[in-house]
Amino acid sequence: MIKNLFERYRNLPIQIKASFWFLFCSFLQKGISTITTPIFTRLLSPSEYGNFSVFNSWLNIIRILVSMNLSAGVYAQGLVKFDKERNVFSSALQGLTLSLTLFWTIIYLLFRNFWNNVFSLTTVQMLAMLVMIWASSVFSFWASEQHVKLSYVKLFVITMLVSIVSPVVGIVFVLHAEDKVTARILGLALVELIIYSGLFISQMVRGKKFFSARFWKYAVLFNLPLIPHYLSQIVLSSADRIMISRMVGEAEAGIYSLAYTTSMIMILLNNALGQTISPWMYQKIKNKQTSDISAIAYTSMTLIAVANILLILFAPEIIRIFAPQQYYEAIWVIPPVAMSVYFMYLYDMFAKFAFYYEKTGYIMLASAVGAVLNIFLNWIFIDKYGYIAAGYTTLVCYVIYDIAHYIIMRILCKKYIGKVKIYDLRILLGLTGGFLLLGFIGLGLYHNTIFRYVFILILCVVVVILRRKIVRKVMDIWEKN
Repeated sequence: MIKNLFERYRNLPIQIKASFWFLFCSFLQKGISTITTPIFTRLLSPSEYGNFSVFNSWLNIIRILVSMNLSAGVYAQGLVKFDKERNVFSSALQGLTLSLTLFWTIIYLLFRNFWNNVFSLTTVQMLAMLVMIWASSVFSFWASEQHVKLSYVKLFVITMLVSIVSPVVGIVFVLHAEDKVTARILGLALVELIIYSGLFISQMVRGKKFFSARFWKYAVLFNLPLIPHYLSQIVLSSADRIMISRMVGEAEAGIYSLAYTTSMIMILLNNALGQTISPWMYQKIKNKQTSDISAIAYTSMTLIAVANILLILFAPEIIRIFAPQQYYEAIWVIPPVAMSVYFMYLYDMFAKFAFYYEKTGYIMLASAVGAVLNIFLNWIFIDKYGYIAAGYTTLVCYVIYDIAHYIIMRILCKKYIGKVKIYDLRILLGLTGGFLLLGFIGLGLYHNTIFRYVFILILCVVVVILRRKIVRKVMDIWEKN
């Protein structure tokens, strides 16, 4: 049987093999990070874990400003647009990113006391952050190139190496340091600097071009208008931890971050389904065969909903595994954040149309409204009800975010496709309403373990009864790619 599986794998087209391994690398990166969370929650106090989480939140925001997120959309498009000059384009963007990082490092050093006070970080932590911004950009450039070239073996090796070495070095550093937060940060920065520097040298040697006025201008003009969109998305997902740290305390930020990290496990499923469905959806939009989209979309939404319901129901057990008793209050944050994960996926089903028709202005507007609303609601409700309220403000903002993108989708479809109904609003509301109802029932059962287990058993029986239909639907999704 195993021999037959290997034979079938060998006969697969290179595109399918590459897609599988790229997806596996994505799981590997986030999966090992998640698996090691129980170790670091026991090595760090809630305050220290909160401090580290706030550092990561600032890292995600500052990365957009320092690197302009050049390793995102513009690079992937440029690799295709300038395919005959791919090596030169890659080395030029590596040069631009290094130049931007050095420029902002000088700005930081000239006014470091001011910046340290703004971000509540030390000089060592800020310098480590700048190193991580540069190193992670280097890896993103290189990884995107591997995707285009369908070169999955090298990507797997580098991903495996970093995924294993990084937590090991982090654990060693934390165990032998008094300032455990800085030790954890330095462990990450050191591993990324050493391993990813080789990737930078590799692309620079092949491209032999540090500065290119043509490519630098193209990249800056392409990505500059998208910075508000990128920032808004990061703010929507990260502002709550920073605000909890400032308004309530670092310990509470640590507890909230654990719940958020646990709930974000389901983002892996979002990404897996999204990567599988996206090329097919774009092709359907291009061919004006949008009536085929809804059935697959409903199935994938249901899978996301079921997975997040299970996460909500098992939250007390998961938190006990992931962290000691002082983090247990995190269970009350998981339900609203897990529900938010469902709406993150739903947004992608609507936003595909805006991306396809290159209406980035609409995307930026919806993102900006969501981010500003999130900060405003956090400011009101965290102060009034405590840090758990941040989970519910996040959920509300994602619901409004989805409504905005649904309206945008309807406007664009009317303009470019005609009066075609992509999704049946009644089905969308039924799926979403049922998901929210089950999620809040799960939350209400946290005080009664027996009833919660009975509810889980009932859901499992339903899944077993419908297992063949579920497997068939999942296979349909995979075959659409």
